[in-house]
Amino acid sequence: MSPGKIASQAGHAYLGAYIEASRRIPDAVAAYHADLPTPGTKVCLKGSLNTLRRAKEEADKAGIPNSLIIDSGCPNFFNGEPTVTALGFGPATEEQLTPFLRRLHVL
Repeated sequence: MSPGKIASQAGHAYLGAYIEASRRIPDAVAAYHADLPTPGTKVCLKGSLNTLRRAKEEADKAGIPNSLIIDSGCPNFFNGEPTVTALGFGPATEEQLTPFLRRLHVL
């Protein structure tokens, strides 16, 4: 993916996880906003499709809000095929995320 496409997919993942958290754990989202103007740490990591799927499963089991992004596969990207591009988490603590994100690498 181009840097611009990566940035847009990361934005989708962040927003999707935020919306999921707003529905499931509104108190955690309120605490997240207490750190305004720049709440929370954001990190972009990379991994294989299997690693992302495993991380999603583990986040689900741990009750951590997350959002798996599947690009719709417009003709300009991924040969027109729907493709998993990103996975967003949180809000969550570093301690909650470290066990399964350590398998990913900094982008």
